[in-house]
Amino acid sequence: MSDTEVVLGDLLAEGEELDGLVAGLAEEAWAAPTPAVGWTIAHQIAHLAWTDERAAQAATDPAGFAAEVRKAAAEPDTFVDEAAELGAALPPAELLRRWREGRERLRRVLAGQPAGARLPWYGPSMSVASMATARLMETWAHGQDIVDTLGVRRAPTARLRHVARIGVRARGFAYAVRGLEPPAEEFRVELRAPGGELWTYGPENAPQRVTGPALDFCLLVTRRAHRADLAVRAEGPDAERWLDIAQAFAGPPGKGRAPGRTGEGRA
Repeated sequence: MSDTEVVLGDLLAEGEELDGLVAGLAEEAWAAPTPAVGWTIAHQIAHLAWTDERAAQAATDPAGFAAEVRKAAAEPDTFVDEAAELGAALPPAELLRRWREGRERLRRVLAGQPAGARLPWYGPSMSVASMATARLMETWAHGQDIVDTLGVRRAPTARLRHVARIGVRARGFAYAVRGLEPPAEEFRVELRAPGGELWTYGPENAPQRVTGPALDFCLLVTRRAHRADLAVRAEGPDAERWLDIAQAFAGPPGKGRAPGRTGEGRA
């Protein structure tokens, strides 16, 4: 099985798990405010639906997607919120149907891409596997906002390896988006997976090190929890600095989460 097939299967499972959380909600529950200020559960699902649609458009209609990028560039601070607001205004049943249809179409579109294909995006172009991984990361992260709102617990799964990998690979971007120069040397990252195994990244003997539970690292890099509330540890001044600014998503970092709270930012 190829890397793309693996991540597409995990993306399908991640979407289905979140679908199971929201499908049975009463209509009024969709209006419940989430940790992202100004966003309800409906906004969260609308954002996922919109982004899935843009990802499918990037693969099937590059010219149309380029127009969307130009529109976003003209309104960089509002285009995400505006899209979420439009989707959230739909009746919940219609929004849920839109999200389901969109993520199934995206799965089919990505599965049908030729080997080596690269897809345009709001930043650098992405491989098909990377696009699917990014969609999984966002589905999980916005799902966490919904989980926090509903006050339920979802068991961490091995699918977190995709989120963790993006978090590690996006280290340089976390510095760049803040106008900082990233350290030249690689870090060692060791994360304890939900199943007990160790996920490792970087040279074994690197002096700059990050260790901790994979779930906590994923909450950190998606900025769904404050570092003070997590069991992620750093060794070395550069690793310490990175954990303060780490993010797995494109775009500005937002306000992030306050200690002891579910948070205020969104990605």
